[in-house]
Amino acid sequence: MMQFKLPDLGEGLTEGEILQWMVQVGDEVKLNQPIVEVETAKAAVEVPSPYAGIVTQIHHQAGETVDVGAPIITFDTDPTAGPLADGAPGELDATDMVPTPPDEGFVEPGLETSRPPADASGPQGALIGEVGPSGRTATLVGYGPKSVTAKRRARADHPAPVVTPQVTAPPPPATAARVSAAAVGQSAAQSAGAVTVLAKPPVRKLAKDLGVDLSTVTGTGPHGSVTRADVETAANRPAAFVEPAPATPLRSVPAYDPATREQRIPIKGVRKMMAAAMVESAFSAPHVTEFITFDMTPAMELRAKLQQLPEFAGIKVTPLLLVAKALLLAVKRNPEINATWDEAAQDIVVKEYVNLGVAAATPRGLIVPNIKDADQLSLPELAAALQQLTSTARDGKTQPADMARGTITITNVGVFGVDTGTPIINPGESAILCFGAVRPTPWVVDGEVVVRQVTQLALSFDHRHIDGQLGSQFLSDVARVLSDPATALAWS
Repeated sequence: MMQFKLPDLGEGLTEGEILQWMVQVGDEVKLNQPIVEVETAKAAVEVPSPYAGIVTQIHHQAGETVDVGAPIITFDTDPTAGPLADGAPGELDATDMVPTPPDEGFVEPGLETSRPPADASGPQGALIGEVGPSGRTATLVGYGPKSVTAKRRARADHPAPVVTPQVTAPPPPATAARVSAAAVGQSAAQSAGAVTVLAKPPVRKLAKDLGVDLSTVTGTGPHGSVTRADVETAANRPAAFVEPAPATPLRSVPAYDPATREQRIPIKGVRKMMAAAMVESAFSAPHVTEFITFDMTPAMELRAKLQQLPEFAGIKVTPLLLVAKALLLAVKRNPEINATWDEAAQDIVVKEYVNLGVAAATPRGLIVPNIKDADQLSLPELAAALQQLTSTARDGKTQPADMARGTITITNVGVFGVDTGTPIINPGESAILCFGAVRPTPWVVDGEVVVRQVTQLALSFDHRHIDGQLGSQFLSDVARVLSDPATALAWS
């Protein structure tokens, strides 16, 4: 029996909530098959199985919060064997998962491994994503200490009856313990009726980190396998337009207590993380908020023209896209707005790149995923990235990596019919732009009152290093591009 403990699914997270199990007791599980969806303080993550075998016990049910390192499921990795011999390993934690170098294949199911002492041979004691003494990184699949001790379970003379799945004949003894990672992935996919994708574990991990669906990637490696270069190319390719499904609540709302006529909602997961981040930001960075009201009619007319261009076929051109582009141009003219206050080092860190965050309301709470290197994207690429970001957030599939390393944020309250607000800066950043509703409004043009498309922007910034002049100039530049889009040509 192998016991799988909840690993650290983010950067130093201590707990996670079981959202749903994808397997039940008695199910046969393939290697790398998703078995459970866990919500951490950052995102909902599907956790793959590090072993193939039969599920014998599920330790925590949906809705329970589990500490990192606590057992969540037990597998029988060799149903034909008897009970474990004395002293045989029976637990699996974050550093025991498939302990072989990334390119050397896997240990045959049924061979269990005991963890060596902490030395230069491997990342003993390291959590997922941490680097051990030898420089090796512990991950869910394909990494681990190089030195292992293989032990086969003792077989009972009269084993108890067990459910035996239908399996194909094992490979010859000379090759049984070293099956290639690509072959294992292919077998698992075929068994599950999924699309066969040949890729090594490091490539699969990279694809997961970058949010790339391997089934959509054309492999250029041996036998059509997907390489790291293929994944990176796919990650940098603008996403195709997919009409998002209507948002649905991910969990039921607690009913009111008839006795008190009150309802209690547990503070956990993303909501808990959001609350802590907002308190930290509000009481560590002195906020200043400025407002500007302007005529956005030229930008709205430009939006209609852009939507007809072949470059935007299948991509929705939104007012938020134009605001995002205006922000990126204003950052180019005012780079110190795109910075971080480093309290420990007593430095102001000005970023040469712009990872543009977009605040997104989801059924689990507010999250701020960001578009990496948004300043390097063309307008059609930025439109596709925004569309993909909002669709992924709405479906609750945003990964922790997508919310890390943001540099400046936009929050769009106009979609709710709100004119403006005083947003709180996202922790680790120095400014956030609030975009209000665009409304037909009486406006003076050339001495006459006409109806124009008018909106408001609000900018909150960290007054420790962004003074009124810099904040005002940045906000004015954003409005200038939107009220006169030809300005963008001069600033590009």
